Amino acid sequence: MRHTRLGLTASVAALILAPTMAMAEPQVVVSIKPIHSLVASIMKGVGEPTLVVEGAASPHTYTLKPSNARALENADLVFWVGPGLEAFLEKPLEALAGKAKVVELADAPGLNKLPFREGGAFEAHDHGEHADGDHAEGEHHDHKGDAAEAHADEGHDHDADEHDHAAAGEEEHEHEDGHDHEHGGTDMHLWLDPTNAKAMAAVIATSLIQADPANKATYEANTAALYAELDALDKDIAAQVAPVADQPFVVFHDAYQYFERRYKVRVAGSVTVSPETMPGAERLSEIHAKIAALRAACVFAEPQFEPKLINVVTEGTDAKSGTLDPEGGALPEGPELYGQLMRNLSTSIVDCLSQ
Repeated sequence: MRHTRLGLTASVAALILAPTMAMAEPQVVVSIKPIHSLVASIMKGVGEPTLVVEGAASPHTYTLKPSNARALENADLVFWVGPGLEAFLEKPLEALAGKAKVVELADAPGLNKLPFREGGAFEAHDHGEHADGDHAEGEHHDHKGDAAEAHADEGHDHDADEHDHAAAGEEEHEHEDGHDHEHGGTDMHLWLDPTNAKAMAAVIATSLIQADPANKATYEANTAALYAELDALDKDIAAQVAPVADQPFVVFHDAYQYFERRYKVRVAGSVTVSPETMPGAERLSEIHAKIAALRAACVFAEPQFEPKLINVVTEGTDAKSGTLDPEGGALPEGPELYGQLMRNLSTSIVDCLSQ
């Protein structure tokens, strides 16, 4: 009789466990930390996505590791921004992630997209630009406009339609420094505007629900909570940076115009447009002179790149130096990273400009 009871108990246990075993969470791989944070937020209570670019590494210079290749081979879903940012992933995705659904978040509906800025304060060479640092669609000017000097002008503003031509897409162009801007010249640092983070989160949630309908309710609840967090974050940052929004500053590379556009801060120029290519002596001399002419209050380095360059270009000027981390390289991965990344950006800008 005892054996019969044990047999029945085992059978009942097997029936109870079977659905749980059958509903294993999808294997999800994400390219970079800010996007991984959004995916991890939506997957809370279901599973944890695998991150490709770990630690302080940069997608601009990353080399795929064997562990990354294995993760891609086993993936059901892969989220990335697109080849204009994670160029190192383009061929591995084709070769390794054959069974996975690959979601390019740069194609998310509702994204606010901006074009790369060129010329003047944002490049060592001239492609022609308007006074505010942006070039008109289909136009190329022969004169050397100085974007930075225009930013220093009191008439500078960020009207809502200032960059609307970006979304229409421009002809793909290749810069003289060898950095090829994909997606018709779109700046791919899309996550630095929380409204873009919401647009990407919507696509992430839909993709997860399609891959794992059994956990639809959890994904939907987590997405709603994430939207609320992003709305609160957006309001907090806007209030924090408002007192210093009119002070010009210079960044390591031009990765911040989504943050700039959203919160109306004044990025006057960059040390180098392409993180892959370090600026030469002539470019550093130009930036040094421009910082002095602009009376830029701050020059910001990035943790992944040489901070001594910032010391070179600020020497002899009144500019202070700080650090901005647009990819969260110094932060632990996970659901909390995105909010911390954005708050760190605003805090670093305010702290430096308030000195």
